[in-house]
Order: sequence, then C-alpha cells, then structure tokens
Amino acid sequence: MFTIHRSTRKAALLAAVTPFAMLYAGAVSAQTAPEGASTDAASIAQQTQGTEAADDQAGNDIVVTGSIIRGTDAGPSPVSTITTENLDARGINTVQAGIQALSSNNGPALTNSFTANGAFASGASSVSLRGLSTNSTLVLFDGLRAAYYPLSDDGSRNFVDLNTIPDDIVERVDVLRDGASSSYGADAIAGVVNIITKRSFQGVTGRVEAGIAERGYNANQRLSLTAGTGDLDEKGYNAYVSGFYYRAEGVQSKSLPAPFNSSDERGLCGDRTGTRVCGPNNVANGLDANGSFTNGFAIGTGNFYVRPANATNTTALGRYQLLNPTAGCRVGTPYNPTAAELALPINATAPGTVCQVDTQNLYGNVTPDQERFGGSARFTAKVGDTSEAYFQVNFQQSTASYTGVPATIRANAPAGILFPQYSTSQNATAAIDPRSAILALPVYICARGTATCNATNGTLNPNNPFAASGQVARLVGTLANEREFNETRSRVYRAAMGINGTIFGDVDYRADATAMHTDLRRRTDGYVYIQHLLDVIADGSYNFVNPELNSQATLDYLTPQNITNSSSDLYQAQFTLGKALFALPGGDLRVAVGGSVFYEAVDAPSGNPDTNGPTQRYFRQNAFGTSGNRTVTSAFGEINAPILDQLTLNASGRYDHYSTGQSNFSPKFGAIFTPIQQVTVRGTYSRGFRIPSFGEANALPTTGYVTQQLSSIPAAFLSQYSTNPGAGQICTANTPNNCSAYITAYSIGQTTLASPDLKPEKSRSFTAGIKFEPIRSLSLTVDYYNIRKTGAITTPDLSPAIAAYYAGQAIPTGFEVIADAVDVNNPTARPKIAFVRSQLINAQTIKSEGIDFGANGFVDFGGVKWTTNLNASLILELSTTVDGVRQTYVDTLGNFNLTAGSGTFEWKGNWSNTFDFGDLALTGTVNYTSGYDLSAMDQGDAYKDCGQAPAYSGCRVKSYITADANATFKVNDKFSFYVNALNIFNRLPPIDPVTYGAYLYNAVQGGEGIFGRSYRAGAKFNF
Repeated sequence: MFTIHRSTRKAALLAAVTPFAMLYAGAVSAQTAPEGASTDAASIAQQTQGTEAADDQAGNDIVVTGSIIRGTDAGPSPVSTITTENLDARGINTVQAGIQALSSNNGPALTNSFTANGAFASGASSVSLRGLSTNSTLVLFDGLRAAYYPLSDDGSRNFVDLNTIPDDIVERVDVLRDGASSSYGADAIAGVVNIITKRSFQGVTGRVEAGIAERGYNANQRLSLTAGTGDLDEKGYNAYVSGFYYRAEGVQSKSLPAPFNSSDERGLCGDRTGTRVCGPNNVANGLDANGSFTNGFAIGTGNFYVRPANATNTTALGRYQLLNPTAGCRVGTPYNPTAAELALPINATAPGTVCQVDTQNLYGNVTPDQERFGGSARFTAKVGDTSEAYFQVNFQQSTASYTGVPATIRANAPAGILFPQYSTSQNATAAIDPRSAILALPVYICARGTATCNATNGTLNPNNPFAASGQVARLVGTLANEREFNETRSRVYRAAMGINGTIFGDVDYRADATAMHTDLRRRTDGYVYIQHLLDVIADGSYNFVNPELNSQATLDYLTPQNITNSSSDLYQAQFTLGKALFALPGGDLRVAVGGSVFYEAVDAPSGNPDTNGPTQRYFRQNAFGTSGNRTVTSAFGEINAPILDQLTLNASGRYDHYSTGQSNFSPKFGAIFTPIQQVTVRGTYSRGFRIPSFGEANALPTTGYVTQQLSSIPAAFLSQYSTNPGAGQICTANTPNNCSAYITAYSIGQTTLASPDLKPEKSRSFTAGIKFEPIRSLSLTVDYYNIRKTGAITTPDLSPAIAAYYAGQAIPTGFEVIADAVDVNNPTARPKIAFVRSQLINAQTIKSEGIDFGANGFVDFGGVKWTTNLNASLILELSTTVDGVRQTYVDTLGNFNLTAGSGTFEWKGNWSNTFDFGDLALTGTVNYTSGYDLSAMDQGDAYKDCGQAPAYSGCRVKSYITADANATFKVNDKFSFYVNALNIFNRLPPIDPVTYGAYLYNAVQGGEGIFGRSYRAGAKFNF
C-alpha cells in the first residue's frame, strides 16, 4: 500500500473538495438560471444514494423506513436509498450487486464468488452492515419479513438471500443504517435493508443486455419485460405483470492472469524479513526455487500410486510407484527425480516418476455458473375514497453450479454426527472410528459381501502388483475421471396482500400479510461414497490400473449422485393504526400502534448424515444441517412529537415473544433539531436483540476450514518438516521453501457444535448526525454510529487449544483436537491438526463504531446537468471482548470467527458523477476499499503485528480502487441505448495470500474486479 505523505494528503484533500466547491459555485449561479432549470436536490433523490427514503402511498402520505407513522417527512435515523436509476448509471446490473457495493456493507458479507469456493450457503448472497455479520442485518420486502435461505452462513448464521430480489419490479432499496428492533424486532441490530417494489406501472417496458470481460470470460445476459394497465387515480386500479432472465457464466482460475491462475507462488517475493524470500511452489510435486524436487511426494493428484505393505497393513515396505507405469501421468507433467533428490530424507517414499499437477490451474473456480429467472404480478385498487388494497405474487428460480477437483479416496471423513469420523488416511485413534485403516488394495478379492476373503475363497487382486508376494498395496491418488460437481437450485414463492388508508376520518390504518416459501435442492455428483469405495476395492470391480475402462455403472456406484432437499417458510400478518392526537407548535403529535404475528421455519437436513454408520456417507461433503420453527407475536408503538418547528422528538418500542420461550422489549428514542433552515441535527438511542438462529441452536456439527500460516506455527513444530535438515535446510516461518508441502498447504477444520441453551444477543446503539444543505441542490451529511452487542454468540477462541497441541500439552477443557494423518514423507513427525471441535457460547461483547459521510448535489448549467453523489464509511472500531480481554480488528484480516478471515476495512466508499446533455448522459464512478494488515488478534496475533503474513508477503494488503463508466444515449422518449465500461483501468485486486473465500485475493474487497476490464451493452424501451 502506498503511503500518502503530508503534501500528497493536502493534494488529495484538495482534489476531493474541489468538485463540491465547483458544485456550490455552480449551484449558486444556477439560482438565477432560466426558468425550467432544476435546482431542487429532491429532484435527484431517484438518482443518488444517501437521500431520505420516501414513497407515495394512498393519500400521498410519505412512509419512512424505520417508522410506522404516516405523514412524517423523515425519521431521525440515517437512511440511504438505492434506486434502479442509480444502479443503471453506475453500471450495476442486479440489485444484490448494488447492495453489496454499499459503503456500510463491510467484512463478513457473503458474495456469489464464495459459492465456487466451498461456501456453506452455496448459491446465496447476503449483506453485513457495520461488519457485524450476515445475521445482524434484517432484510425486508415492502416492510415485511422474508424467509431465510435454508442453508446457514458458515453453518450457523441464518440470513435472507439477496439473489431472491425480483430486480425487474424494484422501485428502490432503503437501507436503514441504525438499529431498528423497536420497529421490526429481532435481527435488526446493525440495520435494515428494505426492498420496495413498484406500487403501480402503466405501459410496456423492457431491457435487453449482454456483457463480457475484455479477456473473453464472465459472459452475462439479462432480459426483462414489464407490462401494466390502469390508472389508480382515474380508473381506480392498476395491474402489472413482469418477468426477467439473468445468466452469468462461471469463471475458472485458469482464465485469469498470473498469479491468480496457478498454484505456483514462486513469483510472489518480498524482503520484509531482511532477506528476499519467494513463495512456495504449491504445484503438486513441483520444483523449488532452484529447480529441484525437495518438497516431498504429493499423494493427492489424479494419478494412482501404490506402495507395498505387509499383509496386515501395519508396516510400509518401500517407495511409492505408479500403479500403471505404462500409462504414465494421466494428469500432469512427469518428472523423474535425480538420485540425489531421491536420497533426501523428505523424499524417502517418493517414486521414480512423479506427476506435477497445478491444481489451481486445472480445477480452481472464481465464480459459479449462475442462472436466475422469475415473474411477478400485482393488482392494486382503490377501495372507496380513502383506502387502497393490493395483491402481489412472485416466483423466482436461482441456480448456481460449478465443477471442482477430482474425487477423493484417501481422507478423513467429515465430522460425524452419531459416530466418530471414518478415515482412509490413517489408522484408528481415540477420535477416529475404530474400523478405520490406511487405504490399501488387498491381496485377494472376493464377491461383494464376503465377510473374510483369503486364498481359500478369493482370487489374487489384479489391481495389486504386490499380491503375488502376499503384500497389500497402499493406494494414493484421486479419481481423475470423476470430478466433484455441485449445484444449488432455489425456488422462491412469495405472495403478499394488504389494505391501507383512513377510517373514521382521521385514523390511518394498514394491514398486510405475506407468505414466502423456499425450496432448495442441493445436487452433488462425483463425490466418493465411502462404503462403496470399500466395496469396489474388496471385490475388485473398479479398475484402478486402467480407470478409463470402468463402466458408467461402476462409476455411478462409486460416486452416486446425492440430492438433498431443504426448505424454509415465513408467514406474517401485521397491522398498524395511527392518529394525530393534537397540535403542537411544530405540528401534530402523532401516535401509531400495531401488532404482528409471524411463523418461521427451516428444514435443512444433512446432505451427508452417518445415520447408518460411519462409512455410509461421502467424503468431503460437510454434515451440516439444521431444522426448527417458531412463532413470534409482537406489539409495537411509536410517538412522533414536533415540539417546535425546529425540534421533533420520536419514541418507539416493541415487545416480541417467541414460542421457544424468549421475549424481549426493544425501545428507541430519536430527535431531529433544525436550528436554521440549512442545518439538521439528528440522533437516536436504541436497544435491540438477536434471537439465536436455527443454525446456532439446532445445527448438526459444522466444519469450516481456516488456512494456517507458517508464522502461526511454533518453530519446534515446523522443524520436523524440514526438507533437508542435514544440509541446513530447516523449515521456519521465514524459509517456506525449506518446508514440506504437507505443512505449507495446511488448513485446520474448525468443527462447531450447536447449543440449544444459547441466550439472545442484546444490543445498545446510538447515532448522531448532521445534515448541511447550504443551498437547495447540495446536501452534506455526517453520521456517527456506535453499536455494542453483549452475550454475542460465537465459537470460543481456539488458539489455546491449538497452542497446547503444538506443545504436546493437555488440551484445555471444552475443546477436542483431532490429529491429521501423518506425513508419508515424515512418518515419525507429530502430525498437523485435522480438526478442532468446540461448542457455540454466549461469551463476547462486540463493539462496532464508525462514521458515514455523504454528499449529494445537482447543478443545471443550461446545456448540461451535473449530478454528484459520494458515500463513504469509516470504521473506527470493531472489537470483541472475552473475559475482559479486548481484541480489535479494524484495518486487519480479523475477526476470523465473525468475518471468516475476509477482513475489516477501515474505509469503503464510492463517488459517482453524471453529466446529462439531454440525449446523452455520461457517468463515472470511483470505488474505494482500504487495505489492511495481515493479522488477526483471534488467531493469536497482536494488533496489526503482521502475524498472519507469510515471509514472502508484505505486512499489508493494498487498498483497492476501481473506476467504472457508463454512457446512455436516448434515441427518443421510448428507446435508449447504454454501454458500461467496468474497471476501466483494468486494475486487479491486490494480492492477499491468507484470506478465505478466494485464491490470492479478497473476494469481499476485490469483488468483480478480479475479471479485469469488462464491457456491457444494452437497450431499454418503454411504451
């Protein structure tokens, strides 16, 4: 990351301020512009973010997100607005992508790229306001709750999938950047995202669009069509139907430029340690920086190797060799180690020919194939003179799929539910199923189901080259002709209806009901079913010597398709009544009360249970799953008191009771003070809560993997894995090229156990802001927020258990550490950790604090109209406190438990400028996400101590800036063309060798920037 020196900072500040100074001068000048020139900032509310949310309803009242009172101009909470016009101008083609781009969305957001990298909630996207994780932001549709995605983020956090948003009928998205439990109940600790759909539509409108990256990948298309009839004011009704189709092709790592397209990291070099160090060559069986084979034999390639062992499979007797030397390397490039290389201790088991396989290049994925389509219909009608009723239905199908690595045959099974995990990579231990054994081809084969197979009832195994000598053949490799395939398909059905208006002359009322159901199908193929693997080995029905000769029936038996169906439901009914009681100096004192009842349920069974035994399941498919249901009844109210023209006070509260026994009252107080016309000061104080999610309270064992850096492993433990200690080539954190690949490619499986006894999280939050409008066409806002969660649900800090294992000490109470299989190249070394098991607890206090900045302006110069919009968020603190020990994460890669190692960005923002020449509009947008230190205090590091950085990397990941451009040409009132140029300077994300969810870059920071420069073109029509 470059350092801005003092003079440069002044220049940067001047550059930032100059456009707004020009805007102010131009706007003042425009006050005397010819009649017809727009100078009202409200006129750009549908083009910019950061304005107060408003929507015309029955009676032309204004409804503010976060309030149940009709008729108020704005609430005391900060609200940002995203409109479809704003997204179009910025070249963002889905609403979910627009929400992900929010400056207040930070850290543990879930993007679509995570699907292709093993996300628990595969196929989904979610938002994380204030960096407080996906389950602390409430997502609503027209002010009503939505069904959870059936799968949980990291197996524990329930959330609403942003991919279910019906893009074609969205009017705007209001983002309430404040706690809102007093209005909406649980989950609104960090804020609320309210998707507001079109109330009515007349005519026919549509869009055709296609795009592709400059390098020829990430092709995407979008089609939409909406047709409506009826004028609510003249005919008393409106009805419209709408449909859309969206597709984006998946991108594989091999399509990207270096270094993102290869497992070879030797080109990543740094001198942070005082000596120039380059990254390891993680190509399986690859060569080191000197062109030598010194990393040990890699056993997990798509080539079968065997090694003789005694008949009881307790003692290995020689080196590995290709099972079929004639076929050579079916996958990868052959390399024949020299005699000197084979003599190295690290290569004691290496064969005479190894196959060099670049796993990232051959099998890595960046994004999945995505396809979404759906339809919506709405009918709205006037009821009498003062009421309006509506009925709306939506359907949407979303599919995401990708093909991954070759099928695994030698591994530890995923965490067990009813039984200890089974292993084919190691013999039984206290934590491993007692029937486990290192995978080996037997001497004799017999018909399937034979209890004991020997010389009397069996035949010599044709797959085992050592059978005639009475030796088993220990087998390593993967199924090159079977690759793991993953697909999620969600179908969402939603209906809503309601009526609102005025009764008894002065009582406002609103009644709404909604029902939403999600069907999710997970389909996997190419995963090895453990018992079937043992079967085909025992009866010899799978041809390991010539795998290409196996029948499709044999392949289907070994890797049967697995389909798991899950669902979620949400049913809600709510009503509100409001009335002006009496007049105050500043206006009417208004009160509103309401009630709500909703039922929510998730049924997501494990896709890989061990109900029938530890071998009756698949390798590499997580066992996670959850189910549960509850009914919530609520009562709420609000008072809005304009005490003076300059001062309005607001108070609200909500009581929620859960059928599972929990209850909570959430109050909120706010004030708006306008000392002069140009200045508005606002503030809020609230209490909130978050109920334990179904995933946290009821989930099956869930395992996520966290990469271990050499810097996190004690020197004494690392030294066991030195490539050539006799020659002084000792494995240390600063000499990664002296380390076995077994320890450099190392992840710990963190297995989380749910707890039904968890208590709700509680929160306290307050905001304080100022809005300055020196002229009508310029608005500047600054909002401070401070959120404190207590009893936060989390996994305990695992570092004491990990440190104890490395030191050979007793594991602390509450943890279980399961060792991995030994390194075949270092059989006497203490193995690395495979899994650490722990249970969720209410332990932490989490604090999030920061400042939001906004600037919106508009100037009509006569021949050209200039609109500018800037949004930025600064996180001052994101910290956790456990047992009095505070850990802070701003500007670092942590918190791993909260953000899954995707970082806490100190700054995030965007700035858009549009120049409208009448028939031609040009928009430029700059997007900025700050860099961060490669450390995380919950991983045992001190704050910003570079503790996670490999020796070949700098301490910091650089900031990331991209620029987008859009041009729209209006042919006539009914037809227009547009062209987007995204990431116009072709800047790829900065290198991050540590983060989770993508290879060598941060998927949350980098987003779609990884595709480089991209283009998109489309046409819109409106009749």
